Amino acid sequence: MPYMLLIMEPPGQRQTRTEEEGRELYARMMKFGQDLQQRGLLIASESLHPDSAGVRVQVRDGRTTLVDGPFAEAKEMVGGFFMLSCDSKEEAIDIARSCPAAEWSTVEVRGTGPCYERPD
Repeated sequence: MPYMLLIMEPPGQRQTRTEEEGRELYARMMKFGQDLQQRGLLIASESLHPDSAGVRVQVRDGRTTLVDGPFAEAKEMVGGFFMLSCDSKEEAIDIARSCPAAEWSTVEVRGTGPCYERPD
């Protein structure tokens, strides 16, 4: 079953690191992803640019509203994701537990499926 690990970072956290620190953390995450790929669990993964480079889009009653980041009301930003193929939610949680980002961010585990289905 597909599970997504969402890396939920505090806004502005990346700016507190030196480039060397950022590269070191990125290398750890790449190694984590390579390990998942070798184990046949990784479907896809990406690091995302900070929310300051993002745009939120809403269409209501035919009117489009664009809001440029950073998003003041956001307590966290999605910093990246790993899409996995796991046998169970427990397996996905175990993988999230071993994710290096869990040391400085929150790793949210979410199953995938149609929005009308209710997960067990």
